[in-house]
Amino acid sequence: MKFNLKVVLCAFLIAVFSIMTIRPVQAAESNSFQVISYTDETTGQTEYSNASIEPATYEGKRGIAVLFEGSDDLHFYANPKTAPGGYFLKIAAESKDLIFGEARFPESSIFHDKALDIEVEVFVGDFTVFIPLDQPFQLGYVNLSDVKAIVSGIACTSQICLTPFEKTIAAKVNTYQSFDWPQIELAKQQPGKTAESKVAGYSLWFALGLAFVAGLSLNIMPCVWPVLPIIIMRIVEQAAENKARSIYLGLLFCAGILLFFAALAGANIVLQLFYGTVLQWGDQMRNPVFLSAMAILLVAVALFMFGVFNIGLPSSVTGGVSGGKGVGGAVGMGFLAAILSTPCSFGILAAAFAWAQAQTLVLGTLAIIFIGIGMASPYAVLTSVPGLLKKLPRAGRWMELFKQTVGFILLVIAIKLIVALPDVRISGVLYFSVVLGFGLWMWGSWVGFGTPAVKKWFIRSIAVVLIVAGGWIFLSSPKTELIKWGKYDSAVIAAAREEKRPLLIKFTADWCFSCQVIDKTIFSRKDIASLIEGKQILVIKADTTESDFPATLALKNIYKEPGVPVTILYMPDGREIRWRGITFGKELKEHLEGIE
Repeated sequence: MKFNLKVVLCAFLIAVFSIMTIRPVQAAESNSFQVISYTDETTGQTEYSNASIEPATYEGKRGIAVLFEGSDDLHFYANPKTAPGGYFLKIAAESKDLIFGEARFPESSIFHDKALDIEVEVFVGDFTVFIPLDQPFQLGYVNLSDVKAIVSGIACTSQICLTPFEKTIAAKVNTYQSFDWPQIELAKQQPGKTAESKVAGYSLWFALGLAFVAGLSLNIMPCVWPVLPIIIMRIVEQAAENKARSIYLGLLFCAGILLFFAALAGANIVLQLFYGTVLQWGDQMRNPVFLSAMAILLVAVALFMFGVFNIGLPSSVTGGVSGGKGVGGAVGMGFLAAILSTPCSFGILAAAFAWAQAQTLVLGTLAIIFIGIGMASPYAVLTSVPGLLKKLPRAGRWMELFKQTVGFILLVIAIKLIVALPDVRISGVLYFSVVLGFGLWMWGSWVGFGTPAVKKWFIRSIAVVLIVAGGWIFLSSPKTELIKWGKYDSAVIAAAREEKRPLLIKFTADWCFSCQVIDKTIFSRKDIASLIEGKQILVIKADTTESDFPATLALKNIYKEPGVPVTILYMPDGREIRWRGITFGKELKEHLEGIE
């Protein structure tokens, strides 16, 4: 009897210990998962929303509760009819062991959108969403089930609507304790203390006016200045000859500006409807290809301002006979002016785009078009009232000096854009800019008005080939390094030599052109990279870019070398092979193949 009593007692203690130590819910990494976060760069204020999963019981049904905890100035939309782009808050649960039904949301808060003068339903701050189990499970059966809650939608602050998101929250649910899952209530939540958006507080017409002013401000951007003298002077010349034609060409130039912003609006619609994201002013500047193209374009325009080459204008702009080429030239010049405005746009333009993204597609598109109307309006006025042009200062030396000054400003902006590029692209864009400058110099300065046509086209063909070849060499997508180099560490090197492990050290520097040639011609070869990986060779990159770097001191004091490039291979038998040139690829491969 005593034996049985001990067995029962031990079983009871084990069961109690198991119940006490097994938690109802255990998140995969942490109990709280960040759904979304946004920091306002101007105020430094961070708005956020975190979520966690807990097992719960609601109205007699078991399931999981997704608990949201967030700041008062971040809200999710509850109604697809009023949500920007139709992105309302959606939550679904998935599990291999459990079957869940549709999510049950609390009663939403009413948010008054003053811009549209409508009331919209939102979830803000702290609230709970319940997802019931659609199929009962056997009570008392110990089972830790992996559960995922997929949360998607769009969140807005008082300043901006963020990019639509989809996040997954993972957790483990212990169904053994389902009898003890807490009861919850989906109470109506209270609006946050900043429920009414500061931007939404503007009237519709005020917001569209802001978009108009934003577009108007683009005309004072330094990036647009290069085309302004050309356009204004051509309008002056046309006004002196034919008023109707001046108006016609001026309106075509305005149409080119509007075409650019219509393209932006179209891209915004496509992104929202098909890719689940929004177009914000500045997105284009995050694209390295666009950023590189803009920097190169600004360098080319700066060279034009310096008089390195001239741009041949369509006959319709220079006063010739009308034609299709003239229409295309006027529209194209307006389109170019709008493109050139993008790197120099101020915060007011970003604010206008932010308001546009918080609206429906129709209103957002209208706001973007109003930006274009704002930019085009001065040219429409100058074209329609040519008498205003008579008040402009007459052309003279001051205009040439102003033109060259703008060229230097454009170079500063181009450098700013280049510095913003990823490190692997900066050197390529800089090298190509030099090649482009030389090619444009050939195009404009190596030929003159009296140069024979054959010679002129021969020289300019060489210039074009040179520019195209430079683009292919320097602007091609950077290749991924095939060899994973370790940083220079004297202790690591000493240990490798002590263990008689094969070791390869390349002494290099960022300013060393020969070192870059070695990287492209030798260490970018797949056969050499494969041998290094297959032979398990320790590879070290010894950076000597600056004088106080450890590798620089070692190169001088330990290896007794006067400069880079130097490549050293230590064989397992203790032999040391050094190369100081740039054509040792064949020898390196032979030595690598000889390593057992």
